[in-house]
Amino acid sequence: MPKKPVKSPAKAAKVPVHGPQHSNQVRIIGGLWKRTPLPVLAAQGLRPTPDRVRETVFNWINHQRDANWADAQVLDLYAGSGALGFEAASRGAQSVTMVDMATPVVRQLEDIKAKLKADNVQILRGDALVVAQAAAARGQKYDLIFLDPPYQQEFLERNLPLCVRLLKEGGLVYAESGAALAWPDGDTPDWMAGWEVIRADKAGMVFYHLLQARPAVA
Repeated sequence: MPKKPVKSPAKAAKVPVHGPQHSNQVRIIGGLWKRTPLPVLAAQGLRPTPDRVRETVFNWINHQRDANWADAQVLDLYAGSGALGFEAASRGAQSVTMVDMATPVVRQLEDIKAKLKADNVQILRGDALVVAQAAAARGQKYDLIFLDPPYQQEFLERNLPLCVRLLKEGGLVYAESGAALAWPDGDTPDWMAGWEVIRADKAGMVFYHLLQARPAVA
């Protein structure tokens, strides 16, 4: 009898991924709540900064600030898991304002804040650009701004010009993106023209940068 053809096993359907895959929790690296795990919701576009990258970034920031967090006012415009904002709060930041648009994310951030008794953290539900515009209009200034938005949606292009108005003198912006914020001389886009990249590195497909506003020309 002729043999029946053997069917190839069905291939698993490809699952679209936004950025690198992550586990369902991250942890706070240093400070008062060191090693505390933070849960990560399985929400579209939620891509927490990995522990190893955060450790590097906060070493950069510590170097720039001489490890002085006591008077730091921090704005986290795309809070997500809260890994960046709670890390800053754990290290003693005077105030941390965390912004996210997704209601489930905001609820989880509120739960974490309550468990940690993080009185130096304020959580706002809203559009990051609108919140930033309102803060700039009332003259609010920050020492450190975290920008870790979804990639490929021009969030950095729209937020960085506003951040120039939101930073205190010598303030810093931490920015993650899907591409390096570096261009050949003369090709730098207008939205990056006012910024100097102090430190930059790459982990997998994630490019991360520490920025400082260039001094205004008199």
